Amino acid sequence: MDTYVLIASCAGGLESLVEEEVLSFGGQDVVCANGVVTWRGPLESGYRCCLWSRFASRVFLQLARFPVVDEETVYLQCLALDWQDHLLDETSFAVSCTLSGESPITHSRYAALKVKDGLVDNFRNRTGKRPSVETTRPDVQVHLHVDGKTATLAIDLSGESLHRRGYRAAAVKAPLKETLGAAIVALSGWLTDTPTLIDPMCGTGTLLIEAALMFGDSAPGLSRSHFGFFGWAGHDVTLWNSLVEEALGREERGLEKDWPLIIGYDCDPVAVSAARKNIEKAGLTEQIQIKQAELATLRSPDKKGVLLSNLPYGERLSETEQVSRLYRAFGRIVKERFFGWKVAVFISNPTLTDSFTLAWDDKHRLYNGSIPCRLLTGSVTEAESVFKWTPLERSSEEPEGEFGNRLRKNLKKTLKWAEREDISCFRIYDRDLPDFNLSIDLFGKWVHMHEYAPPKTIDPQLATSRMVAAVKNVKDILGVRSNRVFIKSRERQKGRKQYEKKSNTGKMYEVREGECSFLVNFTDYLDTGLFLDHRPIRQKIYREARGKRFLNLYGYTGTATVHAAMGGAAGTTTVDLSATYLHWAKMNLALNGLTEFRNKFEKADCLQWLEECSTAFDLIFIDPPTFSNTKKDQRVFDIQKDHARLIDLAMAHLEPDGLLLFSTNFRRFKLEENLATRYAIKDISAESVPFDFSRNEKIHSCWEMRRTAQTKQGNKWPEGGPWR
Repeated sequence: MDTYVLIASCAGGLESLVEEEVLSFGGQDVVCANGVVTWRGPLESGYRCCLWSRFASRVFLQLARFPVVDEETVYLQCLALDWQDHLLDETSFAVSCTLSGESPITHSRYAALKVKDGLVDNFRNRTGKRPSVETTRPDVQVHLHVDGKTATLAIDLSGESLHRRGYRAAAVKAPLKETLGAAIVALSGWLTDTPTLIDPMCGTGTLLIEAALMFGDSAPGLSRSHFGFFGWAGHDVTLWNSLVEEALGREERGLEKDWPLIIGYDCDPVAVSAARKNIEKAGLTEQIQIKQAELATLRSPDKKGVLLSNLPYGERLSETEQVSRLYRAFGRIVKERFFGWKVAVFISNPTLTDSFTLAWDDKHRLYNGSIPCRLLTGSVTEAESVFKWTPLERSSEEPEGEFGNRLRKNLKKTLKWAEREDISCFRIYDRDLPDFNLSIDLFGKWVHMHEYAPPKTIDPQLATSRMVAAVKNVKDILGVRSNRVFIKSRERQKGRKQYEKKSNTGKMYEVREGECSFLVNFTDYLDTGLFLDHRPIRQKIYREARGKRFLNLYGYTGTATVHAAMGGAAGTTTVDLSATYLHWAKMNLALNGLTEFRNKFEKADCLQWLEECSTAFDLIFIDPPTFSNTKKDQRVFDIQKDHARLIDLAMAHLEPDGLLLFSTNFRRFKLEENLATRYAIKDISAESVPFDFSRNEKIHSCWEMRRTAQTKQGNKWPEGGPWR
C-alpha cells in the first residue's frame, strides 16, 4: 500500500480538532503547525479526511518539498517532476500560490506562473502535448505554498473549501463557515451526553445543522457534488465508492436513533426562512425545529441541555454598547430561566466577556476569517441575584430626629407594599416635612435624592445643615454607603436650561420594573431616565399591547416601548427628536433581549412626523414635554397651546377600535373642552398615580381617548380635522 504525505489546512485554533480526526482516519506521524496538520498515511486517510472532516478547510497531497532561491528554482523543480502520475494530456488544471514568512519570492502570481510553465514544458518535452489551463473548475488544482525559503508543491484533493457542505441553500450577511460552526459545537461539550440543544439566535442554522450531522453520524462531505481528486490521475474510484457506501450506511443508522430536542430561534424572518431552507436541503427537517422569536421570549423546555449561539458581534463602535446590553440580557435570562444548563457563546470582542455576568469555565481562542474571537463555555450554577432592602435597627446612641422618624415610618409602609407588588424602583419620601424639602427614590440597590431649592426666606446655612442631616439619616437607616447614594439639587428651571446636561459621567445602572430591565443615569441629567410616577401607565401598556401596533410619541428613553414589546406588541414605533434619548431607548431594548426588527425608531419632531406618516396604530402613548423649542428648526412646542393639534394628529393614526393614552406632568394643564366633542375621553389620572406617589395626586394627569361611533365611520374627520 502506497504511503503519501498529506496536509490539512484549517482555521487558527482548530488544529487539535483536525489532529484528532486525522488519527481516526489512519494518519501517522501527525504534526501540527499554525493552521496546518501534516501526516503520513494511505490514500484512504486523505479520502476520509475529504469526506468526514468537520474542521479542515482543504486537504492536499504533497508532491514535492524543496528549498527556494528564486522563481527559477520553482520552475526547474516543476520541470523535473513526474506530472504524468497526476495529470493526463487532456486534463485541465489551475495553479494557486500562497506566501508566508520572509521569502525570496514576493509575487504569488508570478510564482504560480512558473509552476504552470514547468508543468507545461514537462508535458511538451515528454509527449509533445500539454494540458489546458481552466480557472473556473479545473480537473486538478495544483497548489504551491512558500514558507520562508521552503516550498511545498501539492495537489488539492478537496478542490474547493471543505466548509462548502452543499446544504447551504440560502444565506444572510456574514454567515458562519460550516467548519467553524462544527468546531463551536464540538468545543461546547454538547456531544458529551447529547441533551437538548437550543440556539436562541440561530441565524441561518449553521450550528444546529452541524450539531445534527454530528449526532446523526453523517459525513459532512456526502452532499458535495465535486472533489478535487475526481480529475486526478491517481484517483482510486473503487476505494472512494466504498467509503461513500460506508458513509451512507452510517447516516441511515444515525437517522434511526432516538434524537434529542434541537431547536433554534431568530427574530429576523429572513434568517428564519434561510435556516429552514438550509435544514430542508440537509435532510434534517424532522430533526431540527426553527421558530421566529426574540431572545426576550426564550424559555427553558422540560429537559436540560446546552444553550449554544453565535451572538451578534457589534464590530462598529456605535454598535458595541448595544451588543454589550444584549449580552447582559442573555446572561440575565440564562440565570433566571436556565439554571443547571450548560452555556456556550461565540463572540468576537473579548472585552465584552464580562457583560454576561456569567462564570466561564473555558475560553477558547478561535478565528472567524481574520476576526479573533472567543468561544466561552460554562454552566449556570447561580440564579440572578435579587436585592432586598432591610432597614437597620434604630441606634440608641443619638436621636434620628423628625426626618429620621418620618423616613422609618414611610419605609415600614412602603417596603411591604413594594415587596408584595414585586416593585424594585419606588419613592420612599416625597417632601413630607416642610423643613426637609426633598424627594427620595430607591432604584434597586441605589438611592436617588432630589433636593428642591428652599425659599429665599430660609437661611442657606440652615437649609444645608438640614440636607446633611437628611443624608446621614438615609445612610444610617438604610445601611448604605456613599457610593450608592446620588444627590441632586433641583432649582426652578426656565427655558432650555431645564433640559441641559448636568454632568458627563456616562455611567448607567441597570434596574428592574416588572418583566422589564432599564438603564438609569443618576448623575448626568436632572431626571434618571425612568419616571417612577408613570409605572401604572407602563403596566397598562404592557397589558394592552399584545398583538397590537404601538406608537410611543416623545419616546424619551423608550421605557413605554420596552413594556409594549415585552407585553407582546406586534410592532412598536418610537419617535423622539433627541438622538441621545433614542440611543438610550435602543440600549433599553437590547437590555431586554429585544431587537429593531419589530421595534422601529424615528428621529423626528413628533408633530411633523404625524403629518407625514401614513401608518395606523392600535395603541398610542403620548407624554409630551411641557415646553420645548429647537434652535435649528425654530420649532416651539407648548403643551397647553398645542396639545389639541397633537391629539388630533395622533387620533388620525389610531385604528377605529384603538386606544390613545395622553399624559402630562404640567400641573396647571387644562384639557381643551372641544376634544370631548370629537372623541370618547376618560380621565384616569387617579388610577394612574401609584401608591408611592399617592400623597402627591397631581404628579401627573392622564386620559384614555378613543374614537367615537361618528369618527369610526369613514376617513373624514369633523370640523375640518385631520384624516388618515
